[in-house]
Amino acid sequence: VFSMLGKENIHIIASMVADTSDYGILRLITSNQHKALSILSQHNVTANSNEVLAIEVNSDAQKMAELIELFTKAGINIEYMYSFTISQKAVIVLRTKNLDTACDVVRKNGLSFVSDAELLNTRQNTSFLCRRWQNSWCNCSCRCC
Repeated sequence: VFSMLGKENIHIIASMVADTSDYGILRLITSNQHKALSILSQHNVTANSNEVLAIEVNSDAQKMAELIELFTKAGINIEYMYSFTISQKAVIVLRTKNLDTACDVVRKNGLSFVSDAELLNTRQNTSFLCRRWQNSWCNCSCRCC
């Protein structure tokens, strides 16, 4: 997968592998979700995209626990989550079926969404607006709230 995408100048921003007894799932955040999905499809790789939230967090374990507790108290089930750092910021990417409620939790608690421009290290001043972005082969899209 990485070779296929690399040959087409797709950059991997973040990745995560999950496995079950039957199969594995590679989740990626890429520089160009639509192109990545097209490349994978052309190579007969099963791929889809999902909406996710990208939130700036403190990398302290207790602060991350407190963040997750906010979602738990709101009755939000997190289907999967992964984190990484970019430009000295810790970022949590999470998938839930309750995206609208999750966005409310983020806003009500003064948390910051991470924009696609920040993920791609562009020079655009987008502050922390949540924008759509997608992570390929399970290419996830950041939900605009």
